[in-house]
Amino acid sequence: MADILYKAMAKSLDIEENSFSGQLGDNPATHVRFNFYPPCSKRDKVLGLKPHSDRSNVTVILQDEEVEGLQIVKDEKWITVPAIPHALVIMSIGIFKSPLHRVVTNTDKLRISVAVFNEAVPEKEIGPVEALIDDKRPRLCRNVKNYAFLN
Repeated sequence: MADILYKAMAKSLDIEENSFSGQLGDNPATHVRFNFYPPCSKRDKVLGLKPHSDRSNVTVILQDEEVEGLQIVKDEKWITVPAIPHALVIMSIGIFKSPLHRVVTNTDKLRISVAVFNEAVPEKEIGPVEALIDDKRPRLCRNVKNYAFLN
């Protein structure tokens, strides 16, 4: 699934289709986190997951179809991402930026979600895709190895 996403992202930017997946190595790491958020009567005082941005190349989230809880920051305000049945929420770094996000609890219902993180092989050097660097979008970071261990 991640390879299909990387190719679609590259196509949307009109660059070579393996521009992203080619940086990850032959056996990129995939991590899965199953999240369980029980009902919480103190919703105004308890977060399900504190505000953060993901470090993975791409994060795919399968949300609970009935209970919303994922929120992102837009215009300096927290907004709830709608729970759409059978839809995946995709967040990534760079041009497709991983937004600051958090999870809030629900007072009456439990919430379950699954997050899949895709990361480069630790020994593989990754960095900005050269085809995306120009006068309007200068290089903002250097190439690195072991990216997951730098954060």
